[in-house]
Amino acid sequence: MDYANVATGIVLRSQPVGESDKRVTILTKEYGKISAFARGARRPKSPLIAATEPFAFGEFDVYMGRTSNNVQKARIHNYFRDLTQDFDTSCYGFYVLEVADYYCAEYAPDMEMLTLLYQTLRALESGKFERTLIRGIFELKTLVIAGVYPDLFHCMSCQKDHDLSYIDFTKNGIYCRECGAKQRGKQLDESCVYALQYVISTASKSIYSFKLADQVLHQFVSVVHTLFEKYTNHRFNSAQFLD
Repeated sequence: MDYANVATGIVLRSQPVGESDKRVTILTKEYGKISAFARGARRPKSPLIAATEPFAFGEFDVYMGRTSNNVQKARIHNYFRDLTQDFDTSCYGFYVLEVADYYCAEYAPDMEMLTLLYQTLRALESGKFERTLIRGIFELKTLVIAGVYPDLFHCMSCQKDHDLSYIDFTKNGIYCRECGAKQRGKQLDESCVYALQYVISTASKSIYSFKLADQVLHQFVSVVHTLFEKYTNHRFNSAQFLD
């Protein structure tokens, strides 16, 4: 039996359908990723014209059908309009939407990913953080939520949990300074190791709370980029505007 329900979420994608409709993909708290039609949303006077654009965050009244879903109404709390005013920032925004779309499954609630996405868009809009840092934090935390990331808290050789200095991408782990000197790993600054550990262990709602010196930032971004490519193995269309 068909039924209507309220879904709180963020619009990931919006596509035109027919002469006046849209098909939207929304990451929701209640149902995970869902797709729905918004009838008449492309008409100039439609109340759904802005509510069905990417980045829109709020509550959506969705009519859940057996073969398709339909958005009937929406109460938007944040359009992230400031984010879309700057081309470079909006490119990063579309990138994180695309990554979330790729990693999230339909009808599989994922509150942690929704929180991460919302906080990432807020960080981008704020202008308080380097965009490359935001991307690195988002990518690493996405791997953590997906459950595909290396153990960066214990030396792979002696299991020591401190003085960790050498990351080994081929063996998916890290060595302490003493063991790493005998291995083929990439030596990391102590601050970089701490930043990686912080992102892995901190809840998404509090993750954007630090900045890095330029040299450490470059190293952090490089490490995360290598890890993300290794574990994801997917080419995102929006990434071409960032690389």
